[in-house]
Amino acid sequence: MAVDRHYFVYLMASRTHVLYCGVTGNLERRTHQHQHRSLEGLSSHYPCTRLVWFEGFDDVRSAIGREKQIKRWRREKKLALIRKMNPCWVDLSEDWRPEK
Repeated sequence: MAVDRHYFVYLMASRTHVLYCGVTGNLERRTHQHQHRSLEGLSSHYPCTRLVWFEGFDDVRSAIGREKQIKRWRREKKLALIRKMNPCWVDLSEDWRPEK
């Protein structure tokens, strides 16, 4: 996967489809933090360990604006966004993990 943008808005999901929306400058590192529950707050209480959607930006203000927009959306609109990019809800970070 070509990851050439500097900032990302992303959605992580739990097995029961609890969603977490965030913004980061390092998507691979942030995904790893979610998967190992090393972040405080909501992500430490809910195992949102699958990266199900993301969008890249060159400008941090644009990324933050998009994150705020998505956070205001109703759940159904977020689900439609995920389904459009990732209809099977596969973990998009699967290839980033070291082999076991």
